[in-house]
Amino acid sequence: MTEKPPVHAPVILGIDDLRPLPWTTHIARSSGEGIKLLQEHRDIFIDELWLDHDLGGDDSILPVVTLMEEAAFNGRPFRIGMVFVHSANPIGSETVVRSLTRWGYSVQRARA
Repeated sequence: MTEKPPVHAPVILGIDDLRPLPWTTHIARSSGEGIKLLQEHRDIFIDELWLDHDLGGDDSILPVVTLMEEAAFNGRPFRIGMVFVHSANPIGSETVVRSLTRWGYSVQRARA
């Protein structure tokens, strides 16, 4: 009898200050928490990453985007199947999509 390979439990991360995102396996509510969450998953394949642009007050997703850009610049991008940008901020969303796409991440706009 042949053994089946272990089933891969999807890793779905979300960074959003308000939305519940119940399908995610882990969620961060600020850019600082988002950076920590990504760093904790540095060597793990992330199936999906859900990003909101505006994270309350003066906080935004841009520090997380910068971390991802720097990782790609250094030749070690985060391994992410798809990045979904679900912000209600159209200009901020476009900035995130454009920035991450430029660095080779698969990105698309979505509704959360």
